[in-house]
Amino acid sequence: MAGAVLLVISLNAIRKLIAELPEGTLRNRWYLLRTMIISFLIGYLGYTFVYWQSHMSTGDLMVPAVFFLGGWFVWLVSYLSLRTTLDIRRLVLLEQENITDPLTGVFNRRYLERRLVDEIAMARRYDLPLSILMMDIDHFKSINDTYGHLEGDLVLHRVAKLAAHTVREADIVARYGGEEILVIAPNTMINTAETLAERLRVEIQTASLLSPDVQTDPPRKVTVSIGVACFNHEMRGSRDLINGADEALYRAKGGGRNRVVVNG
Repeated sequence: MAGAVLLVISLNAIRKLIAELPEGTLRNRWYLLRTMIISFLIGYLGYTFVYWQSHMSTGDLMVPAVFFLGGWFVWLVSYLSLRTTLDIRRLVLLEQENITDPLTGVFNRRYLERRLVDEIAMARRYDLPLSILMMDIDHFKSINDTYGHLEGDLVLHRVAKLAAHTVREADIVARYGGEEILVIAPNTMINTAETLAERLRVEIQTASLLSPDVQTDPPRKVTVSIGVACFNHEMRGSRDLINGADEALYRAKGGGRNRVVVNG
């Protein structure tokens, strides 16, 4: 009966494993394996019931021994699969936490700087265009002073999330610092980046980003200023590219805010 106990324990491990898997082919295959184990368990119990206390020699114990080793094997595979799945999930979560800004939910500056270096290296090697957008929330201090820092944090979070949903799938959105959000736009010419920045500016301006309980009448709009810069081979690295976008952002804020300015 020890083999049957091992199979039951295996079914419990597989149940936990299936709960960790997303819907799809892989999960269905584990359902199939669970069905096979149940069939194996039924056969094991049926054999035990029929031949219980009827063995007369050592050779008669061969089949129960095979059943027992099979149950042990199934349990070991199920257990190791569950442990591996949980370990991979934990590593993925740790990696995600390591590269994600906890306030905004987009990438953090550490990941941004590493990714920008890689994108510049690729742009330089294959002569590809590369643009970045430096975005700053207008009058953010006034939002904090008027509605409190908690509301300011919520506005920053909503702006970052809206930016992440507005840009293209290949673009990278990260919090650069404070209320500044930076977007890396790989394989993107400066005119396309300007169009993307303008679309982003309009989306933020027209969205309701303040909480309903603090909203005024008429509604106060949250706006952003955006500086756009494109990589060129005269730049020494990521710092020059960021400085270019920062200079354009400075001109956008000095020119009245809620606008896009392109450097070069």
